Formats: sequence, structure tokens, C-alpha cells
Amino acid sequence: MARVYFKRLVAAATIGLGVALAPALKADSLSDALVSAYLESNILDQNRALLRAADEDVAQAMAGLRPVINFVSQSNFRFPARVGGIKVNNWTSSIALNLRLVLFDGGVTRYATEAAKETVLGLRAALLDLEQQVLLNAVQTYMEVIRASQAVSLSQSNVRLITQELRAARDRFEVGEVTRTDVSIAEARLAAARGNFAASQGDLEVAREAYKAAIGRYPDQLRWPPAPPMTARNEAEAKAVAVRRHPSISQAQRNVNAGEANVARALAAIGPTISASASTSLDDQESYDKSASLTIDVPIYAGGTRRSLLRQAKARRDAARVALLQSVVVVEQNVGIAWANLSVAAATTEASRRQVRAAQVAYDGVREEAKLGARTTLDVLNAEQELLDARSSLISAETQQYVQVYALLASMGLLTVEHLKLGIVTYDPADYYNAATANPLRKISPQGAKLDKLLKSLGKN
Repeated sequence: MARVYFKRLVAAATIGLGVALAPALKADSLSDALVSAYLESNILDQNRALLRAADEDVAQAMAGLRPVINFVSQSNFRFPARVGGIKVNNWTSSIALNLRLVLFDGGVTRYATEAAKETVLGLRAALLDLEQQVLLNAVQTYMEVIRASQAVSLSQSNVRLITQELRAARDRFEVGEVTRTDVSIAEARLAAARGNFAASQGDLEVAREAYKAAIGRYPDQLRWPPAPPMTARNEAEAKAVAVRRHPSISQAQRNVNAGEANVARALAAIGPTISASASTSLDDQESYDKSASLTIDVPIYAGGTRRSLLRQAKARRDAARVALLQSVVVVEQNVGIAWANLSVAAATTEASRRQVRAAQVAYDGVREEAKLGARTTLDVLNAEQELLDARSSLISAETQQYVQVYALLASMGLLTVEHLKLGIVTYDPADYYNAATANPLRKISPQGAKLDKLLKSLGKN
């Protein structure tokens, strides 16, 4: 059924809209609009920054089992200057180097790192879902400009046609073939047509502003897009693809994994912690002091805080599990709605096409009969209005059908730059993540330089 829809859609585009939308040499295509929307999206930039912030959560969690080294420099001024009549040195200074290392924490750091990693992967899926929304909005605004442009052309032609009918009615009134009533009816219809023309121009301006907000620039000449990409052979197949591919389900699964890791982290926090520390210091009297210690911290009673944190982590994990189940339900529902909308749009397009053919035949017949005196001016104007309404409905139906194909792709999780093969380099979140989480003991300066380079390439540094 979907293949039939696509063939009819292409035919309708060629016959119904091809002439009026004959592109200029530099006309924009839908692919151009999608690429621009992806590259210029403030929403995507905002959430990429939030994802980079989450990457730093992983780096901070991983630092829990790495050594902490501090350099301390201290100066003291002593009052009074004399003690027991003996003058003393007011100023004393010292420097020290302290090191602390957690040897064992029961897995708290490891589970915290796992939870942070799963959260990052979930946010990557959320970013992909936002990419779908940005691209779908681009398709909608692109097709709305086309529809509004066609509506302007159609209403402008209607004004010209009714002007001719008014001129003919006045000529016939002069020779006594019609009454003043016929002329007044034509004048009223012309006024209404001019109002519709003004309204359609306003709709086009609104569509142009929406296009600029979504794409990043005002539209020029827009080409009617080619046949949209294939979706699925049937609704069941579309739902199966969506369950496997949709980013919202992937994000929900990652949230469950993070919840499991947080439960393990809360449980590990109840156990003991072993840490080691060492320090060396030197004062202004050239006195050295060195020390080392091993600390075992066994929690005995903390007012119930740790047990409460464990129960809280389990509750959040359970909520994430239910959210995963619900996300599958919502995704399947959205696929079903999108499939139904596409079916309705295809049927509406076919019905509108038949309506236009019948209305054109009726209008031609009424005009010929009016020339013979068998029809009144009102009959001609009514027939012309029905033809105008039919053409307007066809334009709306064709553009809506095209949008619904992409809406179905979005509901399946396939409306991405990669799946559409737009041929541009996409944002790779792994670059920043790998640089941010690299072991600083091995490559402190190179990793810092790489992070600076990445941020600079993003225009953030």
C-alpha cells in the first residue's frame, strides 16, 4: 500500500504542482533545507552542550579511584612579638605535599561510573530524537511554504477570473441580457476573492517566517521534492522497526541500566572504605616531616541515611522499568497513528484529485451554457468557486500526504541525517567523551589540548 501511495504522490506532484513551482536555476531542494536545519539548529547545539556536560559526569565519577595530590603553602604571624621577655620570630612558613588514594570503596566508584555512562548513552539517544524533531519540522515548514505559495497563485488566478466574469456581466447588463442583480453578485464575489487573496498572502508570510526559524534563512524558489523514502510494507513491520530503532526506547533502556547501577552503588556504600594517605612538609627552619597512614572507614550508624538512599535508588530503578514499558506502548501507538494519518492523507488526495476533475468539467459546462443563456452569472460563479475549493483541497492534501510520510519515518525512529543519506558530516558525541574520560595520569597535556581543540571546532572556546 505504501508503494502505491508514493507513486500517486509523485504523479500528483508532477501534474498538480509542477508547472506553478517550476524551479529557478538556484532553487532550494528539500535536502538543502534539511541540511541547513540540522546545521543551524539552536536546539541541537543546546543539547549537544548538555551532553558534553554529562560526559564530564563520567570523568568526575572515574576520578574517585584516582590519587588526589595537593600542594599546600602556609605562612603564620604570631602575636605577641615577645614571649617571657624573649623576642620570637613572628613569621613562620611551611610547604607540604599531600597525597590521598582510595584503595577500596566496595565498588561505589565503579557503579557510579557505570550509571554516568548509561546516562550519557541515554542522552545521546535523546539527542537523536531531537534530531528527528528538527528534521520533521523542516519538512513541515518546507511543504507549508509550497502549499501557501500555491494558494497565493490560485487565489490570484481566481481574482483575475472573477474580474473577467464581472466585466462580462456588465457587458451583458448593458445589452439587457442580465439584471443589475447579476452584476452585484459578481462584484461581491470579486471582493471576497480579493479578501481571500490578501489572506493567502498573509499565510505565505507566516509560512516564510516559520521556514526561517526552522531552516535558518528565508525561502527562495522551492522545488517540489522527489518521491519520499520508503517506510515499511505494512503497519506491523513499521511497529517492529520502531521498537528496535526508536531513540526514546533506547533512552528508556539506558535509564533502566543506570538505575540498576545506582542500586548497586547505594548497596556498596553501606560497606567499608579503605584509603591511604602520605605527606611531606618543610618549614622555614629546614625541618622535614614525613608521614603515611592507612585508614579503614567502616560505617556503623548514620541515622538511616544509607538505607534510605538504597530504597530510593530501588524506587527510581522500578520507575525507570515502568517508563521503558510505557515508552514501547507510546512508540507503537504513534506508529499506528502515523500509519492511519498517511492512509487518510492518501485517500484524501485521491478524492480531491477526482473532485478537481469533476469540478473542472462542471465549470466548463456551466460557462458554455451561460453563453447560450441557459445559466445565470450566479451559476457560473458558484461553479468557479467549487473548482477553486477543489483545487485548494488538492494542494493541501498533496502536501499533507508528503509530510505524513516523514512523520511515519519519525515515529519509526528513521528520520535521521544518516538514514536519509543527506551526505554531510554529523556531530559525533564520542569525540568529546573519549577525550574527557581519558586517563589523565597517562596523557594530561595531550588530552587537555584535544579538548581545547574540540571545543574550538565547535565555536565554544
